[in-house]
Amino acid sequence: MAAAGGKAKSKTNVILFWLSGGPSHLDMWDPKPDAPREIRGPFGHIPTKLPGIHVCEHLPLTARLMDKLTLIRSVDCSASDHTPITMQAGNPLARRTNDGKDGAGYPSMGSIAAKFRGSNAPGIPGFIALAPSLKSDVWGAGHMGSAYEPVDGKDLAGRLALVNGLTVERLGDRRTLAEQMDQWKRQLGANPEITATDQYTQQAYDVLLTGRAQRAFNLDEEKPALRDAYGRDSLGEKALLARRLVEAGVTFVTVSGAWGYFDHHGDNVQWGGIEKGLKPLLPVVDRTLHAIVTDLEDRGLLDSTLVLMMGEFGRSPVINAQAGRDHWQRVMSMVMAGGGLRHGQVIGSTDRKGYDIESRRVGPSDLAATVFHHLGIEQNSQWIDPQGRPRPIVTEGGRVIEELL
Repeated sequence: MAAAGGKAKSKTNVILFWLSGGPSHLDMWDPKPDAPREIRGPFGHIPTKLPGIHVCEHLPLTARLMDKLTLIRSVDCSASDHTPITMQAGNPLARRTNDGKDGAGYPSMGSIAAKFRGSNAPGIPGFIALAPSLKSDVWGAGHMGSAYEPVDGKDLAGRLALVNGLTVERLGDRRTLAEQMDQWKRQLGANPEITATDQYTQQAYDVLLTGRAQRAFNLDEEKPALRDAYGRDSLGEKALLARRLVEAGVTFVTVSGAWGYFDHHGDNVQWGGIEKGLKPLLPVVDRTLHAIVTDLEDRGLLDSTLVLMMGEFGRSPVINAQAGRDHWQRVMSMVMAGGGLRHGQVIGSTDRKGYDIESRRVGPSDLAATVFHHLGIEQNSQWIDPQGRPRPIVTEGGRVIEELL
């Protein structure tokens, strides 16, 4: 289907890097060098390829890549909490509520992609998550249905090899038998649970028979120099795997290096403060972003792949007594690349101390509208909730970020 105001797109995809915990906008992509030290933090800043635009001194590769990136410094995350729900849903109505009804049933952008676009190739899921904990770091389908939940990449990777004695030919025979059984069951009545089970079984057969996913998970096919360029750490290896997955036909991949590792409250907690905790992560993020963008470009995949890098919110402007920063829901920064969009720019700004949005507010729904536009999904599409009510995929008047078009 065509995006509103656009044209139909095929084989477009999204890679979302989730910096779990809440990355500090002030210490990464929105430095405030003229602010007092307790606000500007311990790091210096460096110029980028864009005149007048600076980033943290520990992001030199990002600085050199800035003509291919868009920094959005005015993301309104006031509806977000310490979970992936709101921002991964691209929906301020999807919130953490701690009452067993988190997200109000609204699905993630990845699940919307799985439903309205599906995968770009047979025999591979539409939505895969590469994260240590899907429960903590990946938002799923909500009430849209279990068929659109993300496939856990680490579980899938462990199940791809055929068991001893089971050949593709024998699997094909079993598939024929299973299809005959499915037909018999459907004649008895269309039980929703059976239908869901049939879909999962069909997908499992397709994954095994085509071998696309199995090949995608084999990082040993990559040259050692490229693996080194991505980094042989959790984030880097998942980024390389994400590229291989979209190349194989996955439409939406969510990547998280570790649960909560950008939650830099201070040196008294697990992930440390800004200097002891964030500083070692900055070269990892820098290298990974540079590697994925340049690799996709080298392979002719950058225009078809929209790359997003963000977390759930920013960090407080004032460094606290534990040398860290606390949660800050008023504003955050994020990075975008690829997708055939117009880059080499900064969208929005914060005030001189990084407290509030000063110009060009970008809300979660605007992000969702932009993602769906890239994927060629109609902006006015709706899904049906368990009560039979239509629900819009873009809420609260979200609009495509026009500066990117």
